[in-house]
Amino acid sequence: MFRSRWLCIFFVICLLMTGCDSKKAKKPDPSKGTVTGIVLCADTGKPARFATVTLTSFPDKNSKSKDSAPLSALESTETDLDGRFRIEAVEPGKYYAFATQEGYLDPMRGLDFTRLGERASDQEQEIDAVKQWKDHMVEVTVRVHHTTDLSLQMERGAEIGGMVAFDDGSPAIGIHFQLNRMTEKKDWTDVGLRLFGSWALSEMSDSHGRFNLTNLPAGEYKLCALLPLDTQDSAPRICLGNTYREKDAKTVKVQPGEIATVTDIVIPLSGLHTVAGTVSAVTDGHVLKNSSVLLLYADDREKARETKTLDDGSFSFADLPDGSYILQISGGQDAEKPDSDAVSGDSETAASKAANQQSYAQKELPLTVLQNDVDDLNIHLEVIPPVKPQTP
Repeated sequence: MFRSRWLCIFFVICLLMTGCDSKKAKKPDPSKGTVTGIVLCADTGKPARFATVTLTSFPDKNSKSKDSAPLSALESTETDLDGRFRIEAVEPGKYYAFATQEGYLDPMRGLDFTRLGERASDQEQEIDAVKQWKDHMVEVTVRVHHTTDLSLQMERGAEIGGMVAFDDGSPAIGIHFQLNRMTEKKDWTDVGLRLFGSWALSEMSDSHGRFNLTNLPAGEYKLCALLPLDTQDSAPRICLGNTYREKDAKTVKVQPGEIATVTDIVIPLSGLHTVAGTVSAVTDGHVLKNSSVLLLYADDREKARETKTLDDGSFSFADLPDGSYILQISGGQDAEKPDSDAVSGDSETAASKAANQQSYAQKELPLTVLQNDVDDLNIHLEVIPPVKPQTP
């Protein structure tokens, strides 16, 4: 939740104020400082040409919380053919500097955003992000009318590549991917960040079904291919080892800078089914929009898919394998007013409007998918009774 909030705010501010043109060169300002330097590639010792150099804030426990992504750019620029860079008119203060480029380590793919849990504040998350990435950054102090010179180094990232195809032998083109990395606590965390419900990783399979996921730190990973339908949560998936479940996926370990080639992922074209239906209010049957619909595996409640109902109360999950599931529906909202043809007057109008603000109880249904589609579900949610105020 906090990741989505960070990214939404960050990109909206960026678009409104700067058009995301943070690399545009600024004029010298005698009331501010200058940062210059060179970026080198650790694996070759050569200059890093056209790499992005980022200055991010220097957080501490007393600093103000900032509504932006961790390690977000306060200043940034691009290196030249000699690997050198120059940033003018930098506000005096302390910063961290780091460089990124395709093929090299990137904090947005190397950070574990789950270490502190969702209750952690933005400020605590920012401090933790600095702790995680500190070995890849250089501390910078900018002074008025002073030039600070830096030497930055980029480390080659690991890569995971392979092919994805359909079971008739044709290449699977334009497939998205989900990558999970094992954390220090032996849990699994998503790699990458999703913006506005999009895909966490930008890479897709090419015209031959080949894929290559880059900029990764060393570690152990699980990989799933996602069909490019709807959103990442609702997309059908097949994981490494040709299993539908992430928990059963084969893992792949990569060392720093290693290029790992995994076995092919094969997407079946048959034996898959559709689950679909509508969500409505039990009182009078009017449809409920924006309900959260989760499909859980029945044995351990692992999430299989997630979506929301449309304005007409409908939902659907495509390409599901046979199995036992639990369908969980919650958070329904009224899409239209209940039928009030039989009533009239101000009091009835007020009551109708009040009905549109009802809360609806969560509901779970066991669901077995076997050989055929299940596309006629009609689920009714009950209104949660309002809490009566206590009398003194």
